[in-house]
Amino acid sequence: MPQTEAFARTLIDAQLQDQDWKISDGISVRYEYTLSDGDRADYMLCGREGRGLAIVEAKRESINAADAREQGRHNAEQAGVPFVFLANGKEVLFWDWEREAHPRPVKTFFSQSDLERRAAMRQMRVDPLGVAIDQRIAGRDYQQDCNDTLCREIGLGRRKMLVEMATGTGKTRTAAALIKRLFAANVVTRVLFLVDRIPLALQAEDTFTEHLKELPCYVLRAGRRFQDEQRITITTLQSMVNIYHEYSSGYFDLIITDECHRSIYGKWRKVLEHFDGIQIGLTATPCVKPPNEDGTPDEETAFVRDTLRFFGVDKPTFAYTLKRAIDEGYLVGYQIYKAQTVKTATADGIKILRDDIQWEVLDPKTRKELEDAFVAAANLKPPLAHILIDPNVLERKFTIPARNQAIVREFRKVMDEGFNDANGYLRKPMIGKTIVFAVTKRHAETLATLIDNEFAHLKPSPEIKYADYVVSGVGQGEDTTDAMARIRRFKKEKFPQVLVSVNMLDTGFDCPEVVNLIFARYTKSVTLYRQMLGRGTRKSPGKPVFTLFDFVGVVATHEGVDGYGEGGKVMEPKPRPYQNPRTLVTVDQDDYIDPTTRAWVTMDDAGNFVFLEASEEKANELGARFEGWLVSHDFTPDQERWLHDVEAQIRQNADQFDDFTLDHLEFPPFSLQGGRRKAAELFGGEESLSGVIANLSQSVYGEQPSTH
Repeated sequence: MPQTEAFARTLIDAQLQDQDWKISDGISVRYEYTLSDGDRADYMLCGREGRGLAIVEAKRESINAADAREQGRHNAEQAGVPFVFLANGKEVLFWDWEREAHPRPVKTFFSQSDLERRAAMRQMRVDPLGVAIDQRIAGRDYQQDCNDTLCREIGLGRRKMLVEMATGTGKTRTAAALIKRLFAANVVTRVLFLVDRIPLALQAEDTFTEHLKELPCYVLRAGRRFQDEQRITITTLQSMVNIYHEYSSGYFDLIITDECHRSIYGKWRKVLEHFDGIQIGLTATPCVKPPNEDGTPDEETAFVRDTLRFFGVDKPTFAYTLKRAIDEGYLVGYQIYKAQTVKTATADGIKILRDDIQWEVLDPKTRKELEDAFVAAANLKPPLAHILIDPNVLERKFTIPARNQAIVREFRKVMDEGFNDANGYLRKPMIGKTIVFAVTKRHAETLATLIDNEFAHLKPSPEIKYADYVVSGVGQGEDTTDAMARIRRFKKEKFPQVLVSVNMLDTGFDCPEVVNLIFARYTKSVTLYRQMLGRGTRKSPGKPVFTLFDFVGVVATHEGVDGYGEGGKVMEPKPRPYQNPRTLVTVDQDDYIDPTTRAWVTMDDAGNFVFLEASEEKANELGARFEGWLVSHDFTPDQERWLHDVEAQIRQNADQFDDFTLDHLEFPPFSLQGGRRKAAELFGGEESLSGVIANLSQSVYGEQPSTH
């Protein structure tokens, strides 16, 4: 039976009451309101003092609410109000009819206070492009370009935008500068800033408190209510899930979702879509992801597609990529040392024999699964005495203790001795803070113990931890209870030097002093890979480059032709003979680093990963600048010979170095010649040496971007 308009009005009355409208006080809501031309509006919504704010045009459910737009416009014009709601009891559309071409769906009517606030904001609004950006908050060129781009889009009436900015380039500060500008222009008066973990919310709160002192903010935790007097709410979608429906869709004017690729889909999406504010997504992950080689989409492709679709774009509204940030000197470049054990380097999978397995420690279910797998292999034609496992299931289903030992020993060997690249140049990582990405808690414990033992000679006393571990989100009872305290020690104290992580440091962790990343965990997700890589890219004094150790083959998957992990194919795992065993199966096999897999790789000028080889053109240019500097100074023959060693390093590292500092003297070949101490003797003291090096670097490299 068709529903009547009267029935629809009953539903609309209930919907208004849900947003605390006093429908019977004769002031807030007026029915059959008589207009200046004699027509009647179904509803007039008024402020607390009785001033008209919006017309509600009601239709029965069988009529599309949008069909009443012209009538709504006419009535609003006659009533002299800025807003129109079109409703049929099932859907509600909102329309700022003088500023917008079309009405848009909203989840609820706006509350009286939200409607009053938007009306006042509308009267005072100015073009945000006419408001100066606070360059003390975000004054870099690309940050200002991003700010201007978003303000321009908002001025055009667009309400969804996506920003891609590489980790470490200041997304939060850029957001803070944008928020300040939009508040000053009266475009927004209440902001929701969403993150995916409370620790990240606390970091954002610190940034906003420091730079937006005039705009009070707070972190909303689960079970609490919104604080109406605050201007910026920082929280997670999960913390809002039980309260969001108690607020009108007009409560927030601007919603910024940090790392939006992880937060906005699935069961949390309805929370985000409840509010009508301008939506801006921030991500450090490239929104470019091709299908698999056979043309079929995968989960990663679908994720990128859904992100773009949510924001209604086919590419980011603004993008500042990792490659550009490194090229322009705002982030540190990286070199990659890759090596794999003979077991994991095989293309066919790891062969497991019956005698390789410690059967006596297995639970009955796992034992049966393995027995069935060996029986199935024996029944093949020709029969096989082994089963095959994918190397990427190591530490999840199987472990080869010898492999973990080989990885740790290889790490120490390269740290101690370096490794010659394809051109015969000795490359050596920097000694300093190191993050290891592990698979499980047990794997993290194992690696931390092995590293601690391997570097015991560097500890001041036996009880000090050279390596520690932190774990999160791997199962009940598995998380590290004092994880934040361990992370603080890693950041603030000399020891531990190495922190092994399972899900804790992959994203949102800032420690510029990190100079090495060790991948002992494979990921097929370019999204996660880029986040993990970002843990090393932040600039720090004396850090010209950081080193990525790849022991799992992740670089071959994600460092494609675009360079810097801008996106690459996702490798599909090979079929496996059986599913997850209940216990970790220990495989008693010898394993060691395959010497044919050892290599240094880095990027060429086009951003492609190749064996380390300095750009000849750039090397010649830097060499010419060096020679020009050298001839303008008087040095002794011994000093000139030493300086020519510096020139050789500058030429050989033309694609890596963006300056030359005293810290470079701590590494080969200078460390093999007495290092900084010997150089200071040669130039008559530390102060004189420092002046020579600073003048040399300035002449060869010129001005460098700031590191803040």
